Amino acid sequence: MKSRLTPYYIGLVYDTCLKSFWRKKALSKFLRQCGISESFIATWGSEETKRDFLDRVFTELPKTDQGRSGLLRIATHLMDQQTFPDLQNWEDSAQKIKAAHDAVTRLRVYHSQQEDELQSEEEKQKAKEEFRKRQGQVSRSQQSLKKLNDRLTELGTRLGDQQAGYDFQNWFYDLVDFSEIPNRKPYVHAGRQIDGSLTLSGTTYLVELKFTTEQAGANDIDTFFKKVTSKADNTMGIMVSISGYSSVALQEASGERTPILLFDHNHLYLILGGIMGLADVVERVRRHASQTGEAYLAASEFSG
Repeated sequence: MKSRLTPYYIGLVYDTCLKSFWRKKALSKFLRQCGISESFIATWGSEETKRDFLDRVFTELPKTDQGRSGLLRIATHLMDQQTFPDLQNWEDSAQKIKAAHDAVTRLRVYHSQQEDELQSEEEKQKAKEEFRKRQGQVSRSQQSLKKLNDRLTELGTRLGDQQAGYDFQNWFYDLVDFSEIPNRKPYVHAGRQIDGSLTLSGTTYLVELKFTTEQAGANDIDTFFKKVTSKADNTMGIMVSISGYSSVALQEASGERTPILLFDHNHLYLILGGIMGLADVVERVRRHASQTGEAYLAASEFSG
């Protein structure tokens, strides 16, 4: 049960308890049911009025955690009341029962208001925590992108080197992992090179990477095209050439329902700059290819 034990709330519980019971025996039994200790109830002397005893009860209980829990149990049981057996068979029973009903209603209304306020505060706190979490994720994302950017810059100083080509392959799949895209890294099995791939929106893309000083040419496109079209119907190809493509290569890759999408270093820097995610970049080029038949869309034209 959610509630703040404000002085006003405690006063409502006190008033409801006072008006719900008339006899000492009935009130004592109720307090026992609420978990109030027998030793405390036993201090209620024969000369002490019900009001005086409840004054002591509601003064002592808020002082400890156990007592505050007891107050909340008392409030819960009071709000659950539908009838008031201890108020029946008196000359003024009707007035007593009405006063008790009114007290219970006031307690329920205030308690409900408190629950709504607490829920609203919890939701606000949850929103703040989610915001801080997202901020942390953004910060970590920015740090990871910076590391990837720094690694690519370092690789650029070794462009054309054979080992740099292998390192670029590792770098690219680290970018794919960072983007949380399902993938299979290239590997060698029984002396045969198995191509790497990634999966987006139910489509499997074979991946071809070129980290050379020369632009990818028509022969590169032709070889990759044959590789892609030899696979299942829903397979497409992603080629990333760090130095771009010759005009003949762009023409060779394009055509109605082309299964190949072409990317260069400018597309990578869109991702590393945090402007777009890898999945968004791939989907943007794919949409362009399906609309125009062109396998390549320059990063500078993405806004169009």
